[in-house]
Amino acid sequence: MSISILGSTGSIGTNTLKVAEHLGLPITALAVCTNIDLLEKQIQRHHPDFVCVFDPIQARALRKRLPHFPVLEGMEGLKTVAASGDTLVAAISGTQGIEPTFEAVRLGKKIALANKETLVSAGELFTTCARHTNSILIPVDSEHSAIFQCLQGHTHPKKLILTASGGPFLHTPQETLNHISLTDALSHPNYAMGIKNTIDSSTLMNKGLEVIEAHWLFGIPDHAIEVVIHPEQVLHSMVEYIDGSILAQLSSPTMLLPIQYALTYPERKPGLLPPFDWTQYPTLHFLPPDTKKFPCLHLAYTALQEKGSLPCYLNAANEILVQRFVKNHISWIDIQKKLTILLEKHKKTEPQTIEEIMDIDKTARHDATTI
Repeated sequence: MSISILGSTGSIGTNTLKVAEHLGLPITALAVCTNIDLLEKQIQRHHPDFVCVFDPIQARALRKRLPHFPVLEGMEGLKTVAASGDTLVAAISGTQGIEPTFEAVRLGKKIALANKETLVSAGELFTTCARHTNSILIPVDSEHSAIFQCLQGHTHPKKLILTASGGPFLHTPQETLNHISLTDALSHPNYAMGIKNTIDSSTLMNKGLEVIEAHWLFGIPDHAIEVVIHPEQVLHSMVEYIDGSILAQLSSPTMLLPIQYALTYPERKPGLLPPFDWTQYPTLHFLPPDTKKFPCLHLAYTALQEKGSLPCYLNAANEILVQRFVKNHISWIDIQKKLTILLEKHKKTEPQTIEEIMDIDKTARHDATTI
């Protein structure tokens, strides 16, 4: 089985390469946005057939370094990567991943899905297309992988329970949230993730997007998807069945396990994790989320309930607001305040094509830039 990776230099991509090397799986193609320094090292180590650099300037720079190696660029290059190999790991961050991932679904490929935006923005289109082409969507996010594993061989789920760390501000008094710095927001208690996902974790938007994603992945209505704060992140998520039984998946907080399960599914193979030491976790804690303190989670539930263009609009607007926070143009608390205003003003539509999804995405980005 050969693998292609969209987003090979991010945290999911680099961990995927570790797992692929461990399993002895060949790499067909790699794609990145701009990080050609790390990509060049990956080419030398993993020997893909070709690569894509989305940014044309960086693509030209890599061609000068590697004049005899095929380097594609732009959206068409991403689509070519997505169409290659037996399994696509869709890990490129943001809405850039939507079109190439949809290309892989259209071709009926097996997809290890780590790009939330794909299902958040265009969940109905993706899942409908996947059913028609028999494309297999296997989640890579630790929470969705946990649910996916707990559903295997069982019927009649009653409720999905997604766990969340609570982020770095779980115990921060609400009155001090006006003074949060970028460094504060990037201090995730358990995982080393990219900047966007880490900040989304601090606002609980990351969990809100996962609720929307879970709805489309598993066909469960919004009222049957619950979020529970679990700071240790050892129990990754749970499924409650109609008889009252609850199945949970537990492991050390690492992305190596869900990545490997997605690549080897439906089989299991020896992994990279050391034996789990229960004595390091004598107590596990569970708390309800505070949606007054973290309203982004509530906004995501609202968008899922309304459906139509709202989830796409929410996702794109949030992405721009996070970027503005990173650049110190707005405060951390402005992310949730401005999102609330934008969603209240947005006039819902019912997108029927990927092109319409991308138009909504473009509108949301413009609105979030100017508010």
